[in-house]
Amino acid sequence: MFKRSFTSKDRAGKSVRPNRRSFREQQKLKLQQKLGSPPVGSTLTSPITTLVVGREPRIFAAHEDVLSLSPFFTAALKGQFYESTSKRVALPDEDPQIFSCILEYLYKGDYYPRLLYNKRRVSFELEDSQDLQSLGGRGSVESTVDIPGAGGALLKDTVIYCAAERYGLDELKRLALRKQGLHSGITVDVILRSARFAYDNTPDSDSKLRAHYLALIIRSRKTFKRSGTFQMEMEIGGSKLFFDLFVAMCNHVDDIVDMGTSPKTI
Repeated sequence: MFKRSFTSKDRAGKSVRPNRRSFREQQKLKLQQKLGSPPVGSTLTSPITTLVVGREPRIFAAHEDVLSLSPFFTAALKGQFYESTSKRVALPDEDPQIFSCILEYLYKGDYYPRLLYNKRRVSFELEDSQDLQSLGGRGSVESTVDIPGAGGALLKDTVIYCAAERYGLDELKRLALRKQGLHSGITVDVILRSARFAYDNTPDSDSKLRAHYLALIIRSRKTFKRSGTFQMEMEIGGSKLFFDLFVAMCNHVDDIVDMGTSPKTI
């Protein structure tokens, strides 16, 4: 197992978990400001749109104003994905379990497991990651998902980041990347498969998720250089990941050399 960590509400009237705070409210406020919606707790009154998701379709429903927080859905509600007579949007290439997280984020400003701030430890953590027996918890925090055609498990937050890229949700991208940094105990094969997925589903201009994987592999090079899986992946190639990794490692070596070189005097 790969043991290295990834590293990146106040609830009035309740005394449960006084040492924790999520920033769901902050995310909600940002979403509401974009939407121009009334405060949390008010009734949403915009029309309901049906979303047909996946190859084996699952049906979702959402308010048009909430969907319009995403530039993708703003266009979809007016374009070829939209059946105006029945108010339906077809998303055959989306995975239902990932889309469920997208909708949860659009409505609540976060998705399960929520990101919480532990005042006692002065650090962020994922909901239910420590006290799995807590009331109202959903059990252990699962870091991976199985996506058809991916060839195995992928890191859930990477898949959500890539979906957020498609839907134009920059805040969700930042949230997903931060959550991914809190997972540990991820195997090399899952990391490499997720890195390939990230490269296949983000533009070359992406400077966050791709860099995250490059830094992770360099930082944990002792583990990766002993990995038969990593050797096999490099021999197969077929991804810009490995050239970027080479460049990043060269830059890392150059930085070390520069730090060890005394300035010359003329």
